[in-house]
Amino acid sequence: MKLSALLQTLRPPFLLLTPAVLLLAFGLARLDNGSIDAAIAFEILLAALMAHVSVNALNEYQDFVSGLDAATRRTPFSGGSGALPANPELASATLLVAAASLMLCITLGLHLALTRQPALIGFGLLGVVLVVAYTRWINRLPWLCLIAPGTGFGLLMVLGGTLALTGQLNTTDLLLALTPFFLVNNLLLLNQYPDIDADARFGRRTFPITHGVEAANRLYLLFALAAFAPIPLLVFSGHLPLTALLALLPLPLTLLAWSGARRFGERIGEQPKYLAANVAASLLTPVLLGAALLVG
Repeated sequence: MKLSALLQTLRPPFLLLTPAVLLLAFGLARLDNGSIDAAIAFEILLAALMAHVSVNALNEYQDFVSGLDAATRRTPFSGGSGALPANPELASATLLVAAASLMLCITLGLHLALTRQPALIGFGLLGVVLVVAYTRWINRLPWLCLIAPGTGFGLLMVLGGTLALTGQLNTTDLLLALTPFFLVNNLLLLNQYPDIDADARFGRRTFPITHGVEAANRLYLLFALAAFAPIPLLVFSGHLPLTALLALLPLPLTLLAWSGARRFGERIGEQPKYLAANVAASLLTPVLLGAALLVG
């Protein structure tokens, strides 16, 4: 029972985002090199998963210690797992898991940097800063909080993974990394709506708090369009196979989520289908895009 509660603090369903975005990195490496090294790909996946586990566990621990967990209205997509308020004796173990996961991530990242590409050290340093600073400090800086998720999952994981596999990056890699960058920013942006009141009481300054829901809705649509725009651009310019257009299929899910945000605003947590559509688009788009590149 206690092990099950401890596992909840890792937010296992959310960990699916890591292999989803890395599939795009693997597809880009296949497009650039014609093949990928399975052992290196597995090491990249493990390092990225440890970073994701660490930030999730640290977020759970810090929100519990600060009292924010007790003030939020939990939904399937926001407000924490609820594991620590129900099992406060697991707080220290959760912090230990966060620290151990981060150390393993750093170890694997250093190995990749020393054996594959020294430039990965820069990616790793920025990643560690995001993991450690996100809950306590970045959430108090609206614009940085807005782009931090996409930076971690879109830019660092996708570009770092591609760089580790190929040793270089090109314009196609950079443009396609913008797809998960904007989608993951939107993923976290919409999930902040149900927590606006609680977050504000505890000193957080997310974009919806500081700029309002209407401005956040407009930004969500802008990010959504920016996420999908590189795909047809690269296909019709001959840089991607025609099958990459399949990655446009989740666009209606993103627009559905946007319509829910416009209609319900900070009450969107009462309508989980819109939050679910947002999550589905964030997962399916890089998966479809990566699969199209892997298949060729």
